Amino acid sequence: MPKFIYLFFFIFLSTCGSPEKKVVQENLPNEEEAVKIYKEGLKALEQRDYFFASKKFGEAEILLPQSDWAAKSALMIGYCLYSINFYDDAILSLERFTRTYPASKDIDYAHYLIAISYYEQILDEEKDIEPLLKSKKKIIFFLEKYPDTDYAIDLRYKLELVINQLAAKEISIARYYIKNEKWIAAINRLKVVVEDYDDTVFVEEALFRLVEIYYKLGLENEAKAAAVLLGYNYNSSEWYKRSYKILDKNYSEPIEQKKDKESGLVSRTIKKLLLIDD
Repeated sequence: MPKFIYLFFFIFLSTCGSPEKKVVQENLPNEEEAVKIYKEGLKALEQRDYFFASKKFGEAEILLPQSDWAAKSALMIGYCLYSINFYDDAILSLERFTRTYPASKDIDYAHYLIAISYYEQILDEEKDIEPLLKSKKKIIFFLEKYPDTDYAIDLRYKLELVINQLAAKEISIARYYIKNEKWIAAINRLKVVVEDYDDTVFVEEALFRLVEIYYKLGLENEAKAAAVLLGYNYNSSEWYKRSYKILDKNYSEPIEQKKDKESGLVSRTIKKLLLIDD
């Protein structure tokens, strides 16, 4: 769990006693009961009984709607649901929080938790690309709206991982189409990688696959264009060498000359130790 989430949790624990003054001053039964229930939720949270805690925070919010306590309770419900990996429920709860309490000082944290909830769902995702797209969209939204927050530092790193996974999925789908000789569908997927994910490691394979498909279809100009792009940017890569072999059947890689071990540092050192004359 990201350190920012733990930090926010401790902030809530440290502020749990402050509203007691307000209880004494106003002596409102609903508020007194809400504070009591809220503290029960915090105690359950400390004991990692997240489901019970979420119930208590829900009760506290109902007792004092539209108050600071209600806002805190609503946010903590989302946190509890996130903590037990009820991601969809957490997202719904946190989105409700952003709509109900848009002026809350913790609104950025709520959006951060939504982004994290989307992000953590992609880690075990093998087939469906939708969680990746949702995660990317939410992270970009956060970075545009709250670029100078500590949460943004964490999300910038996660965005790179999301983009790499998106590119990997596009390549995987393209390979499937290639295997089944669905050339147009494969080309479309590979173009997405080249155009949208050109900063990832998968762009090299995408360009090679385009060379391969275009050549197979007799589109030599298109194959050469893809190979030129690959060579211009990645002329030392294995993918470029493979594409060159497709376009030039007589191409053979130069044989690398092996170094004489006797001329290496290891042999020179041992000779000195043994006092061997050359």
